[in-house]
Amino acid sequence: MSISIQIAYLIASILFVLGIKMMNKTKSARQGNRLSALGMFIAIVATLLQIEVISLVEIFGCIVLGSAIGLYYANKVEMTKMPEMVALFNGFGGLASFSVALSDYFLRTEVNMESIELVTVISIIVSVFIGGVTFTGSIIAFLKLNGNISGSPITFKGQHPLNLVLFLSFLAAATYTVIDQSDPILIIALIVISLILGVLTVIPIGGADMPVVISLLNSYSGMAACATGFILNNNVLIVAGSLVGASGIILTQIMCKAMNRSLVNVLLGGFGQTVSAGAEDGPAITVKEIGVEETAMLFDSVSSVIVVPGYGMAVAQAQHVIRELMEQCEKRNIDFKFAIHPVAGRMPGHMNVLLAEANISYDKLIEMESINDDFPNTDLVLIVGANDVVNPAARNNPQSPIYGMPILNADKARTVIVSKRSMGKGYAGVENELFGYPNCLMLFGDAKQTITKVVSEMKEM
Repeated sequence: MSISIQIAYLIASILFVLGIKMMNKTKSARQGNRLSALGMFIAIVATLLQIEVISLVEIFGCIVLGSAIGLYYANKVEMTKMPEMVALFNGFGGLASFSVALSDYFLRTEVNMESIELVTVISIIVSVFIGGVTFTGSIIAFLKLNGNISGSPITFKGQHPLNLVLFLSFLAAATYTVIDQSDPILIIALIVISLILGVLTVIPIGGADMPVVISLLNSYSGMAACATGFILNNNVLIVAGSLVGASGIILTQIMCKAMNRSLVNVLLGGFGQTVSAGAEDGPAITVKEIGVEETAMLFDSVSSVIVVPGYGMAVAQAQHVIRELMEQCEKRNIDFKFAIHPVAGRMPGHMNVLLAEANISYDKLIEMESINDDFPNTDLVLIVGANDVVNPAARNNPQSPIYGMPILNADKARTVIVSKRSMGKGYAGVENELFGYPNCLMLFGDAKQTITKVVSEMKEM
């Protein structure tokens, strides 16, 4: 590898690190994204300059085809389907590393008939394992999010012992692969076991915990890419994969903390399972309903508002009309903010993306730890499509499946309005105690339609 290529890889790696660093703050996040994209462009160009085995025409043909597919689906996908898209991205990232590892193995053993160095064969095994688990695990996550299979945990007797047996079998086959690199049966066994483990690891995870799963699978895809970098002896791929893997694990840990879970629970599977139905059921909740006109009058009379967005906002595509509501409130000098729970929605940052699409300033998006103390002094809280993340049972009911999960203290505000289609339960499958609180009012109906009517009423005042 020439000095110029190494310098290019070094520059690309520095841009990756700087880009991620700038993403820590909302004001510099876009610039950080551009720096990271520039670093990737430099890395791609430097890699293309080293190509000897296949022609540039074949490479650019693949780039054009892949880009066309990506652009088509990027333009077609709705914002409500973005979590599913991210899950697929993670899966194909794992599949790419998985495929590169296998092609390198068969090229060396079946075509060139050469012995593989110990570091390389271990990297191939690691890439096959993580890549296979990431691919099938991400496909299961996609199917759960898309509703093709049940979002509830899918479990069966002996599931964890089976996972353990499969993992030990993988280790045994991996050991024999290092000893006897020429036996294709061993590598096929590694392929099958890794793909099965990906399925078995994700099926017991409930839909409410998908943000953590997506973050973890994203980390896995980075680890797989890092292992592939060792296979190809590509330094920038090692650096990029390490950054994705490490940042994904950190984000996963943050998400686990927000769900009051441990990382071990995620890695072992069975994450997000609920307790018995008897523990979920509580006394009947009596709710108080509010109409559009009364809601508009309340907004007109308060001095402070906090909006708590959830997945229901994404489904209703209500973010734009909420921005109009914000503008009406700000014309009346009403303090208006958004409270963002780390696991609101179906992927990390889901609510931030939706609100940014509606051109709502990042400065108004306040994280849970920073805004929870503001609720007791807030006149009005509007909850749009959020459920489990504002359920007081997480604080008050030790029998609840979500007990111990940090929540937004929306119930402590003077008045709470919940915009919701029906009294349906959240993804955790438990009743929301907040709905029966004396300071809580239910605004039933499609969020976009009802809030549009509220805005219209406010404009006429």
